[in-house]
Amino acid sequence: MSLLSPQLIETGDLTIATLTGSRQERLFHAIRDKIVGSLWPMGGKLPSTRKLADELSLSRNTVTAAYEQLVAEGYIESRLGSGFYVSVDLPEHYLTAQPPRADRKPPAAAQALDLNAPFAPGVPDLAAFPAAKWQSLLQRHAGRQSLMGNQDLQGLAVLRQALSDYLATSRSVHCNPDRIIITAGAQQALSLALLATLRRDDRILMEQPGYTQMRKIIDWQGYQLQALSIQPYQGLDVHAVLSSESEALYLTPSNQYPMGTTLNTEQRLKLIDWAVQGKRWIIEDDYDSEFQFAHRPYTCLQGLAGQMGCDDQILYVGSFSKVMFNSLRLGYLVVPESLVERCLMIKDALTGDTQAHTQAALADFIQEGDLLRHIRKMRRLYKDKHHLMLDAISRFFGDQVEVISQPAGLHITLRWQGGISEDDWAQQAEAAGIMLRPMSYYEHPAHRTRDWQGAVLGFGNVASDAIDPLIARLATLFHRQL
Repeated sequence: MSLLSPQLIETGDLTIATLTGSRQERLFHAIRDKIVGSLWPMGGKLPSTRKLADELSLSRNTVTAAYEQLVAEGYIESRLGSGFYVSVDLPEHYLTAQPPRADRKPPAAAQALDLNAPFAPGVPDLAAFPAAKWQSLLQRHAGRQSLMGNQDLQGLAVLRQALSDYLATSRSVHCNPDRIIITAGAQQALSLALLATLRRDDRILMEQPGYTQMRKIIDWQGYQLQALSIQPYQGLDVHAVLSSESEALYLTPSNQYPMGTTLNTEQRLKLIDWAVQGKRWIIEDDYDSEFQFAHRPYTCLQGLAGQMGCDDQILYVGSFSKVMFNSLRLGYLVVPESLVERCLMIKDALTGDTQAHTQAALADFIQEGDLLRHIRKMRRLYKDKHHLMLDAISRFFGDQVEVISQPAGLHITLRWQGGISEDDWAQQAEAAGIMLRPMSYYEHPAHRTRDWQGAVLGFGNVASDAIDPLIARLATLFHRQL
């Protein structure tokens, strides 16, 4: 019976289920499931490559390649002159605890790759978050009856005050509590910003490649997306903006997502002048501004404009998803005074107020210094992980891929020419339980002009000691196509 048969193949002690992918990948997953399920003893000897190839009617090269993958990920070890053995210490930090039974189809939700899988972009180190402290703050406010009824649409005054102080000192944002609107994450803030400033069919400039969720909002709300091509190392073409008659500009100037470029102060001042002179809007998404490893962050556009008394055309967006944890779902929008009432009217129509107990806990988290302490700790941790990523990529890929992103944030962006396509590599990585985002994910189909392949690896939620084996696994998949 062929390995590609829809039926299960019984070969001695090894049961191989029909999986997607090549014969090598199917064999790899079958052996891995056997090991993870503790059905083969730790330290036990595997069949020789010749014997297993004969029993499964496979080529010996296929079996050898599968064994090499298992060695690279740490499931088995090779002993010179003796053969292959099940590892005593398994890489449990990125394994599922129990593989699904072959005769039971998992629920639909479980069939998709975990959104927090290794190298998922935009996920912070969740294990490093002070969960006990956060739980105590939530408990502190859990019984407050004053927070159980309807709340201020704009957000709790105590949180807006704490946030105003934090933004002024950390990012030089020019604001006061009356100009801050608390939102259900950054995406709601972006929606409010667009609805408050633009009319249907208005034009908005946006980086390409760029933030996919923002592109979805633009398309859904009926605006005309004007693509701004982002080139490796060069970043945004400021002159293309200055010659544009678009009504608005959306950008991520501190760490462009996903290309990882930044705008210097001179470029920011030119964009501010473009907006002020033409009465146009700038929506500044200050993504990853807290995590710069090579230099101090530049003052945000909104803050620069405020220093010159001309910030009436700039809306500033941020969230706590990357500095704290994703499911917090709290963001903020800093707007000119002239837009506060309109933004609140739109928020009232769309969602109403924002969960109050979490706001109160967050206000304490900021005021008591926990947020700054956590950011300082995470900046050091992410800097170390970034270095580990660069070192592993250099060792396992050599000069076959190029890191084009700056030392900042929670992700690394790769570029290469020839070889495996980015989409194929992403699909193979997904089959191995790893999330690799192809650059095409971040591009509007109508505005793709690249002549190179690219991908994004998020390292925030990957354990430091897992980086090497995971990069080794990706390299194995990459090199197979060369």
